[in-house]
Amino acid sequence: MPRPASAPPATLRVPALLVAAPASGQGKTTVTAALARLHRRQGLRVRVFKAGPDFLDPSLLAYASGAPVHSLDLWMTGADDAAARLAEAARDTDLLLVEGVMGLHDGEPSSADLARRFGLPVLGVIQAGAMAQTFGAIALGLANYGGALPGMQVLANGVASARHAQMLQASVPAGIGWAGTLPREARASLPERHLGLLAADELPDLGERLDTLADLLATQPVAQLPAPVAFADVAAIPPPPLLAGKTVAVARDAAFRFLYPANLELLAAMGARLAFFSPLADARLPACDALWLPGGYPELHAAQLAANRGMLDALRDAHGAGLPMLAECGGMMALFDTLVDKEGLSHAMAGLLPGTVRMQRRLSALGPQAVALPEGTLRGHTFHYSQADSPLVAATHATSPRDGARGEAIYRCGSLTASYVHFYFPSDPHAVAALLGAGAPAPGSGY
Repeated sequence: MPRPASAPPATLRVPALLVAAPASGQGKTTVTAALARLHRRQGLRVRVFKAGPDFLDPSLLAYASGAPVHSLDLWMTGADDAAARLAEAARDTDLLLVEGVMGLHDGEPSSADLARRFGLPVLGVIQAGAMAQTFGAIALGLANYGGALPGMQVLANGVASARHAQMLQASVPAGIGWAGTLPREARASLPERHLGLLAADELPDLGERLDTLADLLATQPVAQLPAPVAFADVAAIPPPPLLAGKTVAVARDAAFRFLYPANLELLAAMGARLAFFSPLADARLPACDALWLPGGYPELHAAQLAANRGMLDALRDAHGAGLPMLAECGGMMALFDTLVDKEGLSHAMAGLLPGTVRMQRRLSALGPQAVALPEGTLRGHTFHYSQADSPLVAATHATSPRDGARGEAIYRCGSLTASYVHFYFPSDPHAVAALLGAGAPAPGSGY
């Protein structure tokens, strides 16, 4: 939340751009990362944000920019949180990029709403590999649907030849800028799996890929810095030290990698010491007062998790001792009796939650979720390919902000709170602190 003030805040001006597209899979992340890499190579300070909830794209964008990538979402993070984060970045950067989510006008609120709210000009990335003049029609629709945007230019992705580029450029209506082209380049593609792009640390040649892309954009109009945008110079109000003196153990490895930087920063700002550990490699928990198991890919590492009996025993012992525990999506999956992977193989998990979680061929759930708990109301999102089958009665259910429909089950078993929802901690710091044992005595040592 910004600090209240009697006078309007000062403004900060920095070149900024929101990179959007007609749909997912058009190349938004590719172009955003390439632009960040290009300008960083030129010695500029670059900050990148990601519109909407995401964990994978930000890892690539952070690698390209050399700085943490925060989420901006007018519902999940809230406009005040977004304004404060944009201002913090604008004070110390030469270029500010925001990668949109899905299509430019998809969702309520959409990337277009974010652009209008903060005056961000839009770069529309359009996959043009199988079209000619229709490129201009799509550009016209992007620029005019739902009300005026602060500015619009378009870049053609997947262009086959110079002649193809000429046809595409000629189709762009007046009033929409031409940002250039990106040719088909297999060497620079960013590979995917079922939840999205591979993370940065899974691509050993990511630097070479991004350099290739940056070189391709360097000769295009999009390589020029965008016009400066004015951001209100607002500051976030520091949270109270609700976790002072507490150590929060945080799972972080190849199986548990879905961590919003804002969540980690908030825990630290509330006074917590963060102790990272690997459920894949470590045989015991670090000494701690609370435990957080974030989401990730336990299904890809289920055999290794199941074989680490020391860690599974440690999780059971910690739960038995009353250690406050929060488990989200993949973190929750690892706490069921059994996890069945995509090949149909069953793996014994920690057994803190009765039942089986089973991978599906298709997406099981996607969308924003709000969770009202006795501790407070947290906002977040859900995105998973598994389904849980449990005799445990849900303590409550999340709700959709769109229509109030019932969402994910929230399980509470002793000191454990678990669900498929990925929480955005700054949406209610008091609730997060309470879930992690704020104000309660430590359950004991040795965990």
